Amino acid sequence: MTNDPIASDDDSLTNLDPAYIPATRIAAAIMMIIPLVGVIRIEFMRIMPMGIAIIAALIIATYWVIFVPARKYARWGYRMSSDRLRVVRGYLFYSDTIVPFSRVQHIDVEQGPIQRSYGLATLTVHTAGNYNNTVSLPGLLHSDALGMRDAISSHIKRDVF
Repeated sequence: MTNDPIASDDDSLTNLDPAYIPATRIAAAIMMIIPLVGVIRIEFMRIMPMGIAIIAALIIATYWVIFVPARKYARWGYRMSSDRLRVVRGYLFYSDTIVPFSRVQHIDVEQGPIQRSYGLATLTVHTAGNYNNTVSLPGLLHSDALGMRDAISSHIKRDVF
């Protein structure tokens, strides 16, 4: 038995879809363009010796694009039972959230252009209350996210009537 809270859990968690890694890498690469353009401007202003800022920025961008998405994927898991959704994520800042279906107000299934090209979606569950009232679960196959939404939605209807 390990000290890893995700691996040592009694009820097994479902991993995100593996396509989450390349989709997140593309999104991260796009987001890195803005700081890299800023660093290139700093290079041309000659505030520092030529190449120092751009090399540092490229190292950080490479880490953010190559390694962070795989680490995020490895640290996400979920389990949906008949009456609740459990979402586990994080390593340094670990979060284990359980959402009872009786607290759910509404559910969103969202897709951006990158997610759509990989057939992925994000399931967002909105609950009653102020603290932790929104739980998002990215990296699901679109069909799985729709199925989860429908299952939770049917449970909500049963609880109301």
